[in-house]
Amino acid sequence: MIVAFSISPTGGDETGGVSEAVAEAVRVVRASGLPCETNAMFTNVEGEWDEVMAVVKRAVDVVAASSPRVGLVLKADIRPGYDGQLTAKVQRIEERLSQDGRDA
Repeated sequence: MIVAFSISPTGGDETGGVSEAVAEAVRVVRASGLPCETNAMFTNVEGEWDEVMAVVKRAVDVVAASSPRVGLVLKADIRPGYDGQLTAKVQRIEERLSQDGRDA
């Protein structure tokens, strides 16, 4: 499965700012060893259900340690038997774009 998630700390200590809390969450994801990527809106992580959800929980927990309230947005693509889709999905789109002779 692939999970795209975003964590938003609110109501905490403003000295470190939101970016530090989010950086801590991303560190947890990257330390998991699961395929992942971070963009301007979400962190995407790929793996089996239990391992991905455990990583999301640990990321929320690390943010909750510095913020009394945490918002979580999560979207999942559950497709048993498929690995490597984090990059393969994008590759398929890029191939289509190159067939058209146009770039996005």
